[in-house]
Amino acid sequence: MKVIHTDKAPKALGPYSQAIQTNGIIYLSGQIGIDPATGKAGTTIEEQTQQIMQNIDAILTEAGTDVHKVVKTTCFLANMSDFEAFNKIYGQYFVGKPARSCVAVKELPAGMLAEVEVVALAYGHENFSLGDYGV
Repeated sequence: MKVIHTDKAPKALGPYSQAIQTNGIIYLSGQIGIDPATGKAGTTIEEQTQQIMQNIDAILTEAGTDVHKVVKTTCFLANMSDFEAFNKIYGQYFVGKPARSCVAVKELPAGMLAEVEVVALAYGHENFSLGDYGV
């Protein structure tokens, strides 16, 4: 088991890792829209979602993989009325359309509007990529 950490994504707000890699699978903890350079978050769903995607990308890069190896995401929204705006930005990153759940929750850490957790495959452990199949 390997702990994945990068300063290009925000530090954990609690006793957990940004990501763990084991047996060729990378599990990212839920990422929120905090900018690691400033420690602050945008105020709109668009700003926060954009930062979430950048944070996910930074962690996946540190793990030696990328969004084309993501097989599952779980998305949490503080308000389901943000679903369309969230999807617009999410879809720009996850063009391979991994499996996904998206639910509204009562509240998220630090008053965030969205959170996304990711399961991805590590390069070198298999040869499947959603991007390879134009999915």
